[in-house]
This record gives sequence, structure tokens and C-alpha cells, in this order.
Amino acid sequence: MAGVLEGIRVLDFGRYIAGPFCGTMLADLGAEVIRIEKLDGSEDRWVTPVAEGGEGAMFLQMGRNKLGLTLNPVKPEGREIVRKLVAAADVVIANLPYEDLQKMGIDYESLEAVNPRIILATNSTFGSEGPYATRVGFDTIGQAMSGAMHLSGDGKVPTRMNAPYVDFSSALLSTVGVLAALMDREKTGKGQKVETALLRTAINIANGHLIEQAMLNLNRIATLNRGFTAGPSDTFKCQDGWIYAMTIGQPLFVRWCRLMGDEALAQDPRFKDDLARGDNGEALSAIMQKWCEQRTVAQALAELEANRIPAGPVYTPQQALDDPHVREAGFFHEMDFPGTAKPVPVLQEPVRLSRTPLTIRRRAPKLGEHTDQILQELGYDAAAIARLRASRVV
Repeated sequence: MAGVLEGIRVLDFGRYIAGPFCGTMLADLGAEVIRIEKLDGSEDRWVTPVAEGGEGAMFLQMGRNKLGLTLNPVKPEGREIVRKLVAAADVVIANLPYEDLQKMGIDYESLEAVNPRIILATNSTFGSEGPYATRVGFDTIGQAMSGAMHLSGDGKVPTRMNAPYVDFSSALLSTVGVLAALMDREKTGKGQKVETALLRTAINIANGHLIEQAMLNLNRIATLNRGFTAGPSDTFKCQDGWIYAMTIGQPLFVRWCRLMGDEALAQDPRFKDDLARGDNGEALSAIMQKWCEQRTVAQALAELEANRIPAGPVYTPQQALDDPHVREAGFFHEMDFPGTAKPVPVLQEPVRLSRTPLTIRRRAPKLGEHTDQILQELGYDAAAIARLRASRVV
């Protein structure tokens, strides 16, 4: 079945996550995406290696549904290849510093001169304006500068989220921007630049906390996993593991009090509403912790579910892979890749469309796997390709 973006060609010059995952989403939606890497491979190809060739887990996720091209776009012959690719492309993705875009000939002005319909999706740490515009950074810089790290951890050591949520969120926002730009192009015939920035994304995610600070000057500090604005909302240790449970709103709190065997708690002025319960969450967490200590994870979750109180187990990565719901609902596509001991569990559909579903059509490419094919489509014959290889252009 054809994807909604069938016929759209994307050139992915991205690195790591914020650029490449935008390309992955467009590829899942049916676009033809060409991942363009340095001759020895982009750095993200080799992060957390899981295959005999050194390919890493991140790349196997980001590279699905993409063709692979190696290229030195700084050399004159390389820039000519870029020009030919751009002339027939719809979207260029590049989360690189602006000066690098200029060197490669993929800044928006250069692209537009070749193809006025082109859409450029860029991502940087701080954006193209402001005093930090030329600084570089990664996901965690956004976490740190948005206030999120200050509000995470034990209140003594600011704590980052290990899962790079700023990178992924930036990629998803970039995908939204590209889709909007494609829709606009249908009306106007013109491309445009789509810009995201890690700090802008991180502040978007933390914006509610920042608004509260600006309005009320509360100067909150981290409380480990305990919620600020409702309770009990916390992690709890059971006899054989951990769970997270959260009670938000009066009906849930009344049910929780009943489950704890102390309905008088619902009349305690310390717990009169969500905000009060958040302020006095330590006392509520202590009650819940005593209750959990007498139960296994399965027993605690069963009783919480019977009372319609949201809760879930705190999993190790292996437990997340083995969860029966994850397995039976088909979350993973088992993707074969050369040099891996077993199939790679790649998420099947980040978003589900009922009539035009996202699909995984091919595994991530080996380094430069489709270089000859792509060059031939651009009009290069075998002798020309051999010369390009000899001169280290491809």
C-alpha cells in the first residue's frame, strides 16, 4: 500500500537524532529518503554498536526505510552531485551549524537558487538568532537550560533524562513543519525553511513550569519522582520491584483513600485538592509506600487497576521488550540486519493511520549501500563513478 508521501524525495544530511528521525518519520509515511553520510560514516552510525560491522542501535532505528549514499559535499564534484540531487528533491534535512550548510551548498539560499520548491528543515541547539546562535550542543543542553534538569532528581544533583526526549521532540516538530510546508507548497508552488532548535523545544516542553515560575515565583526544587501538583504521584517499592502510581482529581483520590482503608483522608484539610495533595505529597507517598511493601508488583497493580487508579510497573529495558501487551499489540517490527545475532526490534508505527498506515519497507542501509544506484539515476556511468571513488568524492 502506498504511503501518503509517496513521490516525495528527501535528502537527509542529518546527524544523530533531531535531523535523522524527522527523515525516518517521512520515510515511514512513504517518502523516498536518501541518508547522506561522510565517506567513513556519520558518527551516529557507530553509537552503541550491536552489529558485527559496528553499526549501532540508534542508526538501526533512524536508518529504516532509507537509501544510503556516501558523499564528500565539500569537494567541487561533491557539490555538483548535491546540486543534481537538490534539483530533483522536495525536502532537505540538515541539523548542522549554518557555516557547514554553506560549505556544503545546502543553506536555504543555495538550495532555493537550484530549486525554488525545495523545503529545508534545519535544527540547531539555540536557533539562528540571539547571542547563542553560533554555539553547538546536544539534547542534554536543552534539558539543562530549560529548567527541566533542575526540577529532576533529588534536589541536590540536577538530573537528566537518559532517553533523549528533546532530540526526538525536535524531530517530531520538524516533521510537522515539513508536512505543513508541503501543504503550503501545493497552494503557492514555493518552498520554505523549517527551523527547530533544541532549546526552543525543551522550553516548549517545560513551558508550564516556566509560566508558573513567572507568575508565582515559587522556585520549586526537585522531589525525586513525586509529583508537584497532585498526590499521591510517585514511585513505590513493592516486594519484588517498583511501580509508579498517580492520583489526579478528587474522584481518583477518594477511590485511593478507600483502597488504603482510610476514607477519612479525603476530609483531611492537608489533602483538600490536587495542589494541597502535591504540597503534602510526602505524607501521601509514605502511606502508599507502606501499602506497597505488603504486596508484589502484580498484586499492587491488580488492586490499583480494580479501583481504576493509573499505575504501571517500572521496567528494565529487557522487561519493556518482554511485556505481553507490547508483544501482542505488535509494537515491534523484527528487522533483519547483516551482522546482528538476531532480528532487531524496531518500533513498528510511531503513529497509526487507519487507511494509509506507516510501513517499514527496508532495513537501515549499510554504509554507502545505494551510492552507485543513486549516482546512476543522476546520469553517472560506471567509469565516472569509479573516478569519483578514486578521488574520494563518494
